[in-house]
Amino acid sequence: MQMQWNALGAALLVVIYGGLTSGADGITKFFAESFEAAQLYAFSGLIVAALSIFTKHVRGERLEISTCCPWSMVVRSVSMVVATVGFFYAFRLLPFADVFIFIALMPIFAALMAGPILGEKVGWNAWIALCCGVFGVYALLPAWGGENYLGAIVAFGAALIGTFSVTVSRYIARFEDKSLLQVFYPNLALGLCMAVYLPFVWQPMTGTDIMWVLIYSGFLFFARWILVVAVRVLPTYTVMPLLNLQFVWMVLVAIVVFGEFPSLMTYFGMVMVAGSGVFLVVDKYQQELRESW
Repeated sequence: MQMQWNALGAALLVVIYGGLTSGADGITKFFAESFEAAQLYAFSGLIVAALSIFTKHVRGERLEISTCCPWSMVVRSVSMVVATVGFFYAFRLLPFADVFIFIALMPIFAALMAGPILGEKVGWNAWIALCCGVFGVYALLPAWGGENYLGAIVAFGAALIGTFSVTVSRYIARFEDKSLLQVFYPNLALGLCMAVYLPFVWQPMTGTDIMWVLIYSGFLFFARWILVVAVRVLPTYTVMPLLNLQFVWMVLVAIVVFGEFPSLMTYFGMVMVAGSGVFLVVDKYQQELRESW
């Protein structure tokens, strides 16, 4: 029974993760309009790494920095740095909503990587659910008709490498039980890499800018910790469609807060996105139930 509750709990964590990353993405878009990536990530990366140590200290423990998967952790850290910077410039080059069109491809990427990297078999029912989820996201968002092909290439590359980073995280989680290490090392790498570049692009910051950096760091710390815990239980191709539930939240906020009622196609997209995520979680739940018997 514990295994089934683990799957449902992990699904809930991913939903919370989606809310945190939606806020972080909004701050990223705000920063990308005025600052270079190094100005945001040099501070936030080191702050998140420091929070990883502080969290263990509050619990009366010490963060053990040794890992049983050093080379995999290096790959995870490098890929996360590249993907994070890639998404930053994607938000600068493309409208906010257009970037999510490429993020919607991440569940498909995860399914394609599950076999060769993790040895996980993706069944035909999961493929159908994945395709329905991607189609639902496209129904929620306006069709991309811009001519900024550089932005499209950057967003596509960031989504691909970002999925690879999450897939490597699930691989590490099979052997490494210290989940905070997967928050500490990638963000330490991000902070140090950006700190080297920061003097060349530094611009004065106001108190408001610093406040947003701190809020972003808090969102990022909890979001990345939650994601590492979730992928320990759920396959990456199950986690990724659940991340797309943030699009449903965006539509609901538009209705409740702004009184903006979307088209019938948008409602259809919401059902497709939510349904695909729920189906994959239920499928995983039933699979664990069969294994437990």
